[in-house]
Amino acid sequence: MIFKRLLVQYEIEHELSHEEMAELCGVSRATYFRWLAGSTKLRTRTKQNVGKVLGINNIDEVLEESENYKPILGTTRAGYDMYAEQDIQGYVKVTHEDAVNGDYFLRVEGDSMEGSHIYEGDLIYVQQCNTVASGTISVVLIGEEATVKKVIFKNDLIILEASNPKYASRYFTPKEVESIPVRILGKVKFVRTDF
Repeated sequence: MIFKRLLVQYEIEHELSHEEMAELCGVSRATYFRWLAGSTKLRTRTKQNVGKVLGINNIDEVLEESENYKPILGTTRAGYDMYAEQDIQGYVKVTHEDAVNGDYFLRVEGDSMEGSHIYEGDLIYVQQCNTVASGTISVVLIGEEATVKKVIFKNDLIILEASNPKYASRYFTPKEVESIPVRILGKVKFVRTDF
């Protein structure tokens, strides 16, 4: 299905209709709609055309290694005042090893994790889980607010600690963890910075 996602992503980025995209790829409307329905049967000449349109040298690799593309699911705040937002903004190719060790990317907004070399605009690669070891940089949902922080467990408290000294740590009792709620969404595996 990654082929379909790449086509739709290109359409969105270039403000094209399905019909315009079909024309750009050099195929009929019916063929293009078969691709959107999940077909990955392309003739050699068509593969070359589609590769040129999408800027991909080896379209066969895309068709065969679709599991190595992970979605950018939206944004998360490196701070405490932004609500969780989940909208697929695109896809990033990862290695096979990274593909099995993580699930999705989030784009960081804010500067509270700069001490950990996580800057505004960076992509963090997240392994989905609901428990982490103390001291792990994680994505945490506080009510409806998503944030990335170091999670520390101490004296029955969950502490969310920023790595920028201008931000105070937040402390949550077991009762607050249940009532707010506070949930760990995943562990940050690595950071990707695009220049």
